[in-house]
Amino acid sequence: MIFCPYCGGENIEGDDDCAQCGQPLDDTYLTPPNSEVERSLLRDRISVLAPKRPIAAAPMTPVGDVLRLMVERRIGCVVVVDGNQPVGIFSERDALRKINVAAADLAARPVYEFMTPNPQTLVADAKIAFAVQRMDLGEYRHLPIVGEGGELVGIISARDILRHLTDNLARGG
Repeated sequence: MIFCPYCGGENIEGDDDCAQCGQPLDDTYLTPPNSEVERSLLRDRISVLAPKRPIAAAPMTPVGDVLRLMVERRIGCVVVVDGNQPVGIFSERDALRKINVAAADLAARPVYEFMTPNPQTLVADAKIAFAVQRMDLGEYRHLPIVGEGGELVGIISARDILRHLTDNLARGG
């Protein structure tokens, strides 16, 4: 017998999903979660975070325009897209590290010169734990969410994940 790490239900060895709660059993090798917060990281999907509609820019957009957009919209990043496929991400960190006080001199240059290329992405059906892992390893604060064809459909931030976890704590997790 295998016990589901989410609901504790008994399952036959070899089952892919829990017969009681429907959660996948491919995580049974992991240490059982100790709290509702840990369970939610392993159980919940990115879609529960309600990914925001991303602000996007073409690679040739002047970086000055992108910086103005970020300030006006009070956002921490812009996804750089070719068509609707993410090819880069330009964040506050990129602005500070790559442009800094030279913003006025570099304002007409294309954003692709300063973006972080080939951003890590996930689909909305991925577990929140995967987003945390990618953000931690890559030292990212934002993660573009893509559809099955790789098209940009949303964006999440570390703040979105923290809000979800604190909501779970408030509910008694």
